[in-house]
Amino acid sequence: MNITAFIGSSRAQSNSEQLTDYVLEGIPHTKIYVKDLHIEPIHDLRHDANGFQAVDDDYDQIIQALLTSDVVIFTTPIYWYSMSGILKNIIDRFSHAIRDERYPQLKEKLSTTEAIVLAVGGDTPSIKGLPMIQQFRYIFDFLNMPFSSYIIGEGNQPGDIVQDERALAQAAILNKQLKAR
Repeated sequence: MNITAFIGSSRAQSNSEQLTDYVLEGIPHTKIYVKDLHIEPIHDLRHDANGFQAVDDDYDQIIQALLTSDVVIFTTPIYWYSMSGILKNIIDRFSHAIRDERYPQLKEKLSTTEAIVLAVGGDTPSIKGLPMIQQFRYIFDFLNMPFSSYIIGEGNQPGDIVQDERALAQAAILNKQLKAR
């Protein structure tokens, strides 16, 4: 089983990445640090006569990871009650990617790629982060991707996630489920 985690934090060893580490402990996986990639924002040309044009950036690394993964984990801090901007750029570019003639198999592959969301924030994230989870659900529904689970953890300062016993317990359960496959 190939697992890829898209780490959407701008900070190294962020709370959201640490939560991902708990989920993936002892499981082979690949991490892609979105902050280290050059991803252009979408230039929406869906309705242009020429359609989308090729973009000279690192987005093809995202597509290659999606094409080779059985499970993808979208890891994000909760910024202003939503996902990080750098992760949102990846999501926005799906509009282009699913129409990209270089990847005609992408939509079909996504329909068999399990999606998981891991998010950490402050300010009552287990409640205020739920609209973001609903947003992810709509995204995955649109892409016909199976959305299997999510964990919302709480953390304000670096390292705070280790104090969220509920999130760590959920991470241990998800880890066990992934190992059983």
